[in-house]
Amino acid sequence: KRVGVMNRREFLRGLAATLSGPAIVPASVFGADAPSNRITFGFIGVGRMGMGDMREILGIRQAQVIAVCDVDSNRVANAQKTVESHYAKQGSSGTHKGCKTFGDYRNLVARNDIDAVCIATPDHWHVLPAIAAAKAGKDIFVQKPLSLTIQEGRVLSDTVRRYGRIFQVGSQQRSDAR
Repeated sequence: KRVGVMNRREFLRGLAATLSGPAIVPASVFGADAPSNRITFGFIGVGRMGMGDMREILGIRQAQVIAVCDVDSNRVANAQKTVESHYAKQGSSGTHKGCKTFGDYRNLVARNDIDAVCIATPDHWHVLPAIAAAKAGKDIFVQKPLSLTIQEGRVLSDTVRRYGRIFQVGSQQRSDAR
């Protein structure tokens, strides 16, 4: 037997020991409710449409809202309160403090723990946050209109394609199941 070289039997014994370890981890870690199975969302623009979209996402068990952004501090505070109240009702402690607030969308999209963003800013502000989100590796939902000009739309489309992101534009009542 050579020193420093592992034979097949030692490898299989080590592998069996490694694989038997996770048996003591709760099933919720690997099940449908596992944190790794949730899509984490950040919301940019939490006025009337943004709040409506956010409430829809709050109703999806496989999603979790972890950040909200708006230039209006009252809107962002209300959105944070809505998110934390929703998750507090689901938890055993009755409290939840997991929703961060931002006044600048660039700080929200810079977070590594956000998978997707929903953008419901005023119409002339859809493209810049969407491009920043695509470059940061986020999937994107944007309320209509997509852009103000064909050139803006082309730049956004090219950026989304270049970074391999999933992108959807909301068209109210066009995608409903009815």
